[in-house]
Amino acid sequence: MAVVIEKPPVLSRIAPWVRGFDGQFLLAVALLAAIGQVVMYSVAYDIPGRYVDHLRNLSIAAGVMLVVSQVPPQRLQALAVPAYVVGVVLLIAVELFGLTRKGAQRWLDLGVIAIQPSELMKIAMPLMLAWWFQRREGRLGKRDFLAAGALLAVPVGLILKQPDLGTALLVLASGLFVIFFAGLSWKLIVPPLVLGAVGVVTLIVMEPQWCAPGVDWVVLHEYQRQRVCTLLDPTKDPLGKGFHILQGMIAIGSGGLWGKGFMEGTQTHLDFVPERSTDFIFAAFSEEFGFLGVLGLLSAYTYFVARGLMLAAEASTLFGRLLAGALILVQFVYAFVNMGMVSGILPVVGVPLPFLSYGGTAMVSLGASLGMILSVGRYKRLVPA
Repeated sequence: MAVVIEKPPVLSRIAPWVRGFDGQFLLAVALLAAIGQVVMYSVAYDIPGRYVDHLRNLSIAAGVMLVVSQVPPQRLQALAVPAYVVGVVLLIAVELFGLTRKGAQRWLDLGVIAIQPSELMKIAMPLMLAWWFQRREGRLGKRDFLAAGALLAVPVGLILKQPDLGTALLVLASGLFVIFFAGLSWKLIVPPLVLGAVGVVTLIVMEPQWCAPGVDWVVLHEYQRQRVCTLLDPTKDPLGKGFHILQGMIAIGSGGLWGKGFMEGTQTHLDFVPERSTDFIFAAFSEEFGFLGVLGLLSAYTYFVARGLMLAAEASTLFGRLLAGALILVQFVYAFVNMGMVSGILPVVGVPLPFLSYGGTAMVSLGASLGMILSVGRYKRLVPA
């Protein structure tokens, strides 16, 4: 006589929502989210409401991820053009009558809330370009890549005018990843990389001349020039513009091999590390968990990105491959830029560390991106090729 084991009612209701999910990718997400909770508790336990708010933001992001993951890639594809058009229209609205805060015109007042439309473009841009290349599949030519470049240039240019160099670079990266995966020739990729490398070397060698007072770089705003010059030599203004970089480097170095221990970071808790729960949370993590802890965190991020790329490679459509590949590499760029600026190898820009940094908009955007990646992997598993 066969014994039938019935699932508990709660599991029976949850099972259809998670059926087909990639377990290894979810494991990487859960691991990074757990690390983020531990670090946030340590750095923000004495900041009223900060840890609870972070937990709330993470819960909302998990809900967004779960809901978006239920949307088939075909429906995501149908949302690409509307999302892109709405994003561009909102960016134009910001240019015409946006709110100005701290010298930047980046927000749009909707009465109840103020939104930052450039955040929408981080997802709308790869959606739009993946939709474009899907429509041109099998007959791609130079004109198609030029058209994709034009679609990318419009929002990037509008965001640069705000000015918001950090977000503009992230939107640019999200679009370039799609264009690269679509088959852009290496002949067009190598020359800009070589030119950029030559420019960086020239800037480092000629730093005294380029960073002298009164020198105008033309293509960058004055505050952006100062950030680059501060990166090259933060000791010129250790209590001013170089303070963030120097304190971040001191905190990372003071962690040593093993770290000072959970909630024992002196640089962090004596308020020497600026923005310890947001942009510079990596410095706080490094101080408390040391070099070995950083290796563990880097391993978790590497596994997360690698598994995401595997899901992208296994997608059943070109749209899915391009979208998932671009979204997961954008998270890699976030992590690389954040750790680089805290470590003193990149200029300081407002880029959060995925899963760890405090922030509502960034966390919800992360949840939506993860949901799309899970959707691509899920529907590939549920619908055989």
